[in-house]
Amino acid sequence: MITQAQILGKDESQLVELANGFLILPKVAEAFNALQQAAKFDSIDIQIASSYRSFERQKRIWENKWSGKTQLLDANENPIDPSTLTDWQKIQTILTWSALPGASRHHWGTDLDVYDKTKIDESGSPLQLVCSEYDKNGPCFELNQWLAKYAADFGFIRPYSVYKGGIAREPWHLSYKDLSEPIIKQLSPEMLLATLKQSQVLGLAAVVQNMPEIYSRFILNQGNP
Repeated sequence: MITQAQILGKDESQLVELANGFLILPKVAEAFNALQQAAKFDSIDIQIASSYRSFERQKRIWENKWSGKTQLLDANENPIDPSTLTDWQKIQTILTWSALPGASRHHWGTDLDVYDKTKIDESGSPLQLVCSEYDKNGPCFELNQWLAKYAADFGFIRPYSVYKGGIAREPWHLSYKDLSEPIIKQLSPEMLLATLKQSQVLGLAAVVQNMPEIYSRFILNQGNP
């Protein structure tokens, strides 16, 4: 069984390294390699943009957005002025695209963000991981269609393929179902709050006050109540 430290992104001892330094659980690495080879036969160059992410790295992402160092976006990728938001509105805006530290699926070594490297290179623009790249006429559209058909054959689900009012649509996000589904059942609001209080994450008071909705709407991605 996965430990609490592994769930929270504080232990990477069980992970293995793939190309370009990406870390992931061994069983997920095996499944991804098989998926990647299958896609290659269909002229799709699946590469990893992001895999394991530590608690500390997720905390930096969160705090950069909270402090205004990183631009905030709504679910349609439109910029938002943080000065117009209450603390609770700011939390909801950040959570649309970025998980709370301790609550990211990328902590587990089960989840990946992927793209078609050849098509991105041919487009002449750097990868941004935005929906327009994966929608019709985007460089990763064929990859998106291919994953919709075949990802499940290799054990992967796409937990954010549809926007439900919680986390924004992320067609690039893959999760290895057999390992990730048991993990999310172990992650509790109490576990998360304890580590957030210990780390003194920015916005803590508002996070504590709104944890029930944060947990259901964003962490479980059940959408609006």
